[in-house]
Amino acid sequence: MSTQTKALERVTDGRGRSMFSVDALAERWNCSARHVYRMADSGRMPRPIKLGSLVRWPIAVIEQWEQDGCPNVRNANKRDQR
Repeated sequence: MSTQTKALERVTDGRGRSMFSVDALAERWNCSARHVYRMADSGRMPRPIKLGSLVRWPIAVIEQWEQDGCPNVRNANKRDQR
């Protein structure tokens, strides 16, 4: 499977939302899956949705976050209160 095809692979949840897997995000950003998990754990990106034992990110949420310039999500409330 080519890397371009794998990065475009989409998974949907029970509500029909398209989701990114950690591997798809790692390929999209050219980093490791571990780095994606670290970013999520530290609040530097949107929190994932757990589907059983799987971890996924809604595509619309990630694309909006990227368009906003990838701000730290953990500090978003502090910025909004100023």
